[in-house]
Amino acid sequence: MEKRLEVDIQLIVHATEDLEKIFATFKETFDVDREEFDSQDLTGHFENPIILLHSKIKKKKAQFFVKKLVASISREQIDTIIEDLENRYDDSTLYLRISKQLLITGQIVLSDKEPVKIKIFTPIYKQGDVEATFTRLLTQGTI
Repeated sequence: MEKRLEVDIQLIVHATEDLEKIFATFKETFDVDREEFDSQDLTGHFENPIILLHSKIKKKKAQFFVKKLVASISREQIDTIIEDLENRYDDSTLYLRISKQLLITGQIVLSDKEPVKIKIFTPIYKQGDVEATFTRLLTQGTI
């Protein structure tokens, strides 16, 4: 039986960015449809309009997302995540940030600047299993 897997995606879209291009990228790259995102209109610095996008995907769609994500991240960056794993998870949730701008160009690169925030949750009941579970997820794309 597959463990439960949930992926939470959050990003900010500025007024100067092409919202349609962002939705198209998520559809093409991860098969996440526009309708799967909730949006919230906010006001940023200097009264600039921004949109907060949020999506929570589960089950097979979440498994597909994680496999595609892991397969698209360079081996060097996977190694970096694994080396720093203790700082990238809390309980049963792994936290990743990828570049929104590079995602639009088809590249998946870790970045803290203008990121797409990704939380990957799977129930892990023994504290000693957390790093092994997330290492397996990052190296094999499965838990």
